[in-house]
Amino acid sequence: MRADALRAGSLTVSLGGRPVLDRVDLAVAAGETVGLIGPNGAGKTTLLRAVLGLVKPDGGTVAVAGGRPGYVPQKHEFTWDFPITVHGAVLNARTSGRRLAGPRRADRDATGAALDRVGLAELAHRPVGELSGGQRQRVLVARALVREPELLLLDEPFTGVDAPTQQLLTELLGRLAAEGTAVLMTTHDLAQARATCSRLCLLNRTVVADGPPADLSDPDLWLRAFGVAASGELKALLAGTDSR
Repeated sequence: MRADALRAGSLTVSLGGRPVLDRVDLAVAAGETVGLIGPNGAGKTTLLRAVLGLVKPDGGTVAVAGGRPGYVPQKHEFTWDFPITVHGAVLNARTSGRRLAGPRRADRDATGAALDRVGLAELAHRPVGELSGGQRQRVLVARALVREPELLLLDEPFTGVDAPTQQLLTELLGRLAAEGTAVLMTTHDLAQARATCSRLCLLNRTVVADGPPADLSDPDLWLRAFGVAASGELKALLAGTDSR
């Protein structure tokens, strides 16, 4: 059995006095890919931010293996009009926090490897402001990978990207899992979640259900998570069958 890269126990978070997460229990093992599914306002992004240490829990615990996780935010969280190249944006993610020391050989090597993994090596010297939506998402993924994390967190990685980028990300996440990286991602794309994730976690302030996609077709689970029952089409999708 592989060790947990992430374990959250009874995690409770309030923002502005409003409860957002209530006693969330979640573990992600090395080599596992888990999709966080839930309605808007369910606390999915807050959970990622709590794991990153960006919000302070009211209670509970968070344990992360190997130091700080890699994080792929939503595209609007990055300043794309900043005058920096693709290579510089990825290198900076590895060297930020060092006040005096410049990049080392290992930093440049890791940057090159991260760009190769996301298919951006040929665009290394292009300004980030000139990139397409799919290329921008690849930059964010490379920025997360350049630190060689044991745990990778992604916030809606498939939203607003083209089909080639979706395919690249699906294949890349599969390779990372095979190499032992733990992956936790939020997504609204259930078809993509089923193609990418070994487990789904239905979240609405607390964990409603957690298991392989095929085990989550019970209509009551979706009613509790989303306020609506699972349709026949959704059940077929989760079970991996064709409803037509």
